[in-house]
Amino acid sequence: MIPSFPAAPLIDDIVDRALIEDLAGGDLTTDATVAPDRDAHATFVARSDLIVCGLPIARRVFERLDGSVRSTVRLAEGALAHKGTALLEVHGRARTLLAGERVALNLVQRMSGVATITKRYVDAIPSRARTRVVDTRKTTPGLRVLERYAVRCGGGHNHRDMLGSAVLIKDNHLVAAGGVRHAIDRARAHAPHTSRIECEVENLAQLAEALDAGADALLLDNMDDALVAEAVRLVRSRPGGDRIFLEASGGITLERVAALAAAGVDVISVGALTHSAPSADVALDLTV
Repeated sequence: MIPSFPAAPLIDDIVDRALIEDLAGGDLTTDATVAPDRDAHATFVARSDLIVCGLPIARRVFERLDGSVRSTVRLAEGALAHKGTALLEVHGRARTLLAGERVALNLVQRMSGVATITKRYVDAIPSRARTRVVDTRKTTPGLRVLERYAVRCGGGHNHRDMLGSAVLIKDNHLVAAGGVRHAIDRARAHAPHTSRIECEVENLAQLAEALDAGADALLLDNMDDALVAEAVRLVRSRPGGDRIFLEASGGITLERVAALAAAGVDVISVGALTHSAPSADVALDLTV
């Protein structure tokens, strides 16, 4: 299932800011070398195997420059594209295509890179496991909506999209609040009744304290595989422990995913999906 694309006003704001960044002084080279009435055809091509993501925003880049541009998408978002595959074709004024080339490529390469690495993590989950791979807020400033969409295109899921989305008590909250119980008690007293109270724990002593304080969810932070498995066992063995939501996070590598899923956590949150994803290799070939 193709995830829904972010709302048009959000996309246009990102595109317009990117175009201003690149074209505030015009396109000196193109204006000096290309006739204004020259038409051209541009093809986005995968230079390596990748998960397709961002083609609608690439189309929008050229449409914001010139409403007469026409384009054809060759592969659906989230599809696997092999090296040499045409992804998107755009037809219009050569000046328009050249002016928008870098912005469109930057966005498609970034989004396809995030989708591609996400798919690798998702595919590492054992087939019978119900564990989800989710992103974090470690996103590129200003591009979170695109990167979260790219995670969904790769088969992953999204964590909270902003600080106001959920209660997640982290290590520095614990320091500022005076400990696990104080933080959870205050969260319970002040958060909306609809909010699940999730608390980060780094060891089994904190885990026990968070459970005794009534946490609804636990983030098992920077625990090795054996400690995660023991934490899951302890939680699930308690009365009502099957209702506690368990998240593994911190130091998550592709090689650890299968073991963490087998341990029985509900989600594995991976900052690397966004903060360390290499850009996919996509090129734009122009013909006239």
